[in-house]
Amino acid sequence: MNEDLTSFHSEQEAANVSSVPDGLCWVSILSCLLLACSYVGSLYVWKNDLPRMLLEPGPSLMALMGIRLEGLIPAIILPLLLTMVLFLGPLIQLAMDYPCFWTLCLSDMRWLRNQVVAPLTEELVFRACMLPMLVPCAGPSTAIFTCPLFFGVAHFHHVIELLRFRQGTVSGIFLSAVFQFSYTAVFGAYTAFIFIRTGHLMGPVLCHSFCNYMGFPALSTALDHPHRYTILSFYIFGVILFLLLIFPMTDPIFYGFPTPVCTLTSTTGSICS
Repeated sequence: MNEDLTSFHSEQEAANVSSVPDGLCWVSILSCLLLACSYVGSLYVWKNDLPRMLLEPGPSLMALMGIRLEGLIPAIILPLLLTMVLFLGPLIQLAMDYPCFWTLCLSDMRWLRNQVVAPLTEELVFRACMLPMLVPCAGPSTAIFTCPLFFGVAHFHHVIELLRFRQGTVSGIFLSAVFQFSYTAVFGAYTAFIFIRTGHLMGPVLCHSFCNYMGFPALSTALDHPHRYTILSFYIFGVILFLLLIFPMTDPIFYGFPTPVCTLTSTTGSICS
């Protein structure tokens, strides 16, 4: 039944979607780069004479950006649960130590920035705006690994800050930048995967917020923990369970098949089905 439905939609999209015009892919890539630079620039410069809208919003545009009602409840719950499974080890470790409950942090402006403002604005720019431009040219699978490159480059402005205020050696700052780029690229690929599979913006935003709260897993601390064998077993179990559940829990059938962004390409691969 699912294969027949996939075949039907694939044939329908192939008949309705025209080939990408020459030069449009370069425009899409440059537009993504411009979005990345604009997002970082907005962190330092605020101007009130910018146009109110770059594009006229409409139902189809909002759906392509992952803002729609169909499949919203699963999009809120399932991707976040999947991400929590991946962080099962760190969550157990946090529960054994001194957790900071989110409700106690609402008055902290840094918490609001990291858990609310940053996830919402970054996912809106780097996933909702960029992926609909990249998918028609590169296809869903390639777009998942292309989009995070802009996300990683956008975080290089931290290097300028570190160099400016001389917070560490040049080699240390460079290594930190390489690590941050790698981490943000992998994370960006994951949220891009969630966005394309679910067709919703809310899932990537919640996953982003959760990952910002958890941070990079403290493996060194886990190794020195009094209950390290229990914690490490949950680390391993969480990763294995995550790999087993990543496709079933993001099956587009839960979120309205096919997802809007996948309709931009005439060929639907395994990512979209």
